[in-house]
Amino acid sequence: MKLKLILLVCAATAMTSLPLRAQVGHNDQVLNPNRASQKALLQLDQLDSTRVATLVAGRPYLSMVQLDTTLTDLPEAAKKALYPHLFLPINLNTAAEGEILLVPGVGERMAHEFEEYRPYKNLQQFRREIGKYVDENEIARLEQYVFVPINLNTAAEADILSIPGVGKRLAHEFEEYRPYKNIEQFRREIGKYVDENEVARLERYVILD
Repeated sequence: MKLKLILLVCAATAMTSLPLRAQVGHNDQVLNPNRASQKALLQLDQLDSTRVATLVAGRPYLSMVQLDTTLTDLPEAAKKALYPHLFLPINLNTAAEGEILLVPGVGERMAHEFEEYRPYKNLQQFRREIGKYVDENEIARLEQYVFVPINLNTAAEADILSIPGVGKRLAHEFEEYRPYKNIEQFRREIGKYVDENEVARLERYVILD
């Protein structure tokens, strides 16, 4: 009986710890502007066919500010209603205050807390620090809109797979060319498999120490 209990605790711990390794928050309910289909975008009340065409033509977006600028003709109230459903995750370590304030529900006080604990090494640290101010449900909501870049030379496969649009095959290529000496090497090697725009999109999520 005691052995069974130990095994159950170990299994539960393993299941709990797995998401903590991911460096990009779970945002399955939030459309990524770099990857969403035109059909999915047209289902958003705030976007008409003209805005969708403009949005798609502007890909890839390398910051949420860039997307916000692209939608400059959209009234602020409409943007506020749109961004809970369409958002480009922000880099927790480099996003300026203006970009943090684009995160739905984040005001100046919370934006300050986001910046206070930099640099973030992983999302577990974000959960722990921001968890001092909000409950678990709010942390999970906020996590949809943020990421911590992965280290190209040390990231586990689970970290790599958390990058939107990266599957096991591409994750294998990320690992295949280690150690990376510089970001130019990453661009060159991964550029064998995807085009320049996709390399630029992926590059947002990686760093080299």
